Amino acid sequence: MTSDLTWIDAVGQAELVAKGEISPSELVEGAIARIEKLNPTLNAVVTPLFEKGRAQAASHLPNGPFRGVPFLLKDLICATQGDPLYNGCRLMKSLGMVSPIDTNLAARYRAAGLVFLGKTATPEFGLTATSEALAYGPTKNPWDVTRSPGGSSGGSAAAVASGMVPAAHANDGGGSIRIPASACGIVGLKTSRGRISLGPLAGEGWNGLAGEHVVSRTVRDSAALLDATQGYMPGDPYAAPPPERPFLAEVTRAPGKLRIGFMERSPSFAKTPLHGDCVAAVRDAAKLLESLGHSLEMKHPSAIDDPSVEKTLFNIIIAQTAGLLGLVEATVGRAIRPDELEVWTWALWQEGKRMPMLDFLAAVEWRNVLSRSFGEFYSSGFDLLLTPTLGAPPLPLGALTARPDAPLAPWDKLLGFIPFTPIQNMTGEPAISLPLHWNASGLPIGVQLVAPWGREDLLLRVAGQLETARPWASRRPPVHA
Repeated sequence: MTSDLTWIDAVGQAELVAKGEISPSELVEGAIARIEKLNPTLNAVVTPLFEKGRAQAASHLPNGPFRGVPFLLKDLICATQGDPLYNGCRLMKSLGMVSPIDTNLAARYRAAGLVFLGKTATPEFGLTATSEALAYGPTKNPWDVTRSPGGSSGGSAAAVASGMVPAAHANDGGGSIRIPASACGIVGLKTSRGRISLGPLAGEGWNGLAGEHVVSRTVRDSAALLDATQGYMPGDPYAAPPPERPFLAEVTRAPGKLRIGFMERSPSFAKTPLHGDCVAAVRDAAKLLESLGHSLEMKHPSAIDDPSVEKTLFNIIIAQTAGLLGLVEATVGRAIRPDELEVWTWALWQEGKRMPMLDFLAAVEWRNVLSRSFGEFYSSGFDLLLTPTLGAPPLPLGALTARPDAPLAPWDKLLGFIPFTPIQNMTGEPAISLPLHWNASGLPIGVQLVAPWGREDLLLRVAGQLETARPWASRRPPVHA
């Protein structure tokens, strides 16, 4: 039965367990077999936790909505007690860093009944849009193993797309859920700021840019996992408004006729024009939405084209990198050497240490300009914004690698590749990448829908409608279980 279960989503697998048609241990053994088969090719799972997973599945699991479903955790932020947490960093790996606690999110995953089978690949500290950390080696895209699955949740996306597990933990500070979702042909929802708690280790991540959720093959898995994990933790500085009904119920709820703005070009700060495949994907999605009764207009918030978008993003990233590495130095009790970090990480750290404090404060304040521009867009009558998820198809491995003689050279290429995704990290709004298009080479090209803050319900209604109109569940990458 385990081969038949490969492409059943997490909700479906949990239903089988609840009916007694399969045991958690059988689900887990099937997932372990798939990981062992595929991981030598893809390098998605970098810290196996198979024996702990087997013991967890055989124990008295909580009677949660995902009881017995196998799950993977990204090796970044979401910590589990007694397990390695390297954040993609060779130094932390060499020191054998282990988390002493479960974070709030990990505890909610456990309470939902999910069984943890390992940690997935991420770039060092999640700082780029590919998953090629020197700590693990490159992770490969199951649609084309010469290409990257994206980042920073590339290991999770490759694992889900190839059939290792139905869904996996991910997080997003500049697009790190949506980028690999697009590159791997799966669903990636970035939630509203404050929707999922980062406690107890943080009140907010990257000055509010970073949030956590999952990548999945189906919209309903993303919705149901959000039901299991969303909500305030005491001590959080803020929280998104509670949903009116379960998010899972929104997936089959009619969205009504919506007014949707869309873009078929990159914002002006991007250094390269939008790739033709991405233009084709967003135009095709606009036609599909029109066929479903929605109104589409080529309109977007004006601040998207402000050059301050790039400056704000860069300054927040380098400031947060400087703060993070300062904490790592305090933890290890000594100065970090350049050879202990990757070229890109070291360069961002040095930039952050040199940046004037007023530049950082100006960056944090300018996010308000961007958020107000989106507020004006919605108040003028628009419900959603449609864009390509990325500026190009999945990149070849090595395309974003920094060289010692030009450590910051990948920045312009990075912006050209992710011209849309960081904007919602700055506004705090929810955004979802959906696998609605494949190019002539058979590579997935995602499209992104953006909603006002707190309106995941609206995104999930439209996403469910699109999934029904153009199902993607039957598509399989060349490397699959």
